[in-house]
Amino acid sequence: MHTVVVTAFDGVIGFDLTTPVEVFSRTRLPGGGPAYRVLVCAPEPEVGAGPFRLRTDRGLEALAEADTVVVPGAEDPLAAPPPALLDALRAAAANGTRIASICTGAFVLASTGLLDGLRATTHWRGADALAERHPEVTVDPGVLYVNNGQFLTSAGAAAGLDLCLHMVRADHGSAVAADTARLSVTPLEREGGQAQFVVHEIPPVPDGTAWEPLLRWLEENSGRDLTLADVAAHAGVSTRTLSRRFREQTGTTPLRWLYRARVRRAQYLLESTRHSVDRIAAQAGFGSPTAFRERFRAVVGTSPQAYRRAFQSRDG
Repeated sequence: MHTVVVTAFDGVIGFDLTTPVEVFSRTRLPGGGPAYRVLVCAPEPEVGAGPFRLRTDRGLEALAEADTVVVPGAEDPLAAPPPALLDALRAAAANGTRIASICTGAFVLASTGLLDGLRATTHWRGADALAERHPEVTVDPGVLYVNNGQFLTSAGAAAGLDLCLHMVRADHGSAVAADTARLSVTPLEREGGQAQFVVHEIPPVPDGTAWEPLLRWLEENSGRDLTLADVAAHAGVSTRTLSRRFREQTGTTPLRWLYRARVRRAQYLLESTRHSVDRIAAQAGFGSPTAFRERFRAVVGTSPQAYRRAFQSRDG
């Protein structure tokens, strides 16, 4: 039987640890028998897991029994992982064991060097830190999970469920995976990537700067069909001066700032109203529904309709 070993360590995220335990423990083969044997191990007999403590009766030697190892996320992804855990993961990899990380568990896995030269993901909030800490890893913050064959990584929280179901399907086929997904009350595949969950806030307006009135005006008029010349005229400067000074103050260009403001307004309208996508495109200031859909997908990672299905309030 395929053995899955989930690693615990001090500071582990409880949700990330229990997700693979539940998914793999509940997976059943067509005849009704269990598809996996699931173990939890840790470097110490007892470790902290946020608001509770976790006792295990398996040490890291359990990784030698594993066909698959799952590394959950850590509350503090920048904390140094236990050296014994890193050594055990490297030894498991050398034996050909499949190793998957959930959420910020990618930081632990990257610390072994096993992700060097590979594409990986993690929770979108930690993506920049992972890329900075491990520049030899190609970090993709826009996907729910990445499968490199032996090594797999997932985004945060529910994306760990997506990754576990993906592994079930790879091991036992779509029918078994679909049954497991139904038990978890989740679709076997979710539309889009984790970019749709990133909060694309309107860029902050620096208080007390000479450009504060202009930025506030842009925010209030983001639904209008504004050009760079329009913005420069309102500011009373040339377009060249506007572009230079705007970047100095905000770190971006006027039109990029405006586009982000429009996308965020469109997200709000998709969440809170039942207006058609074409109407929202006009309300958000996009020149055409086609331009809106293209810009929205480029920023959010999914279509406006898919975003609405995922995030619209029941009262919208």
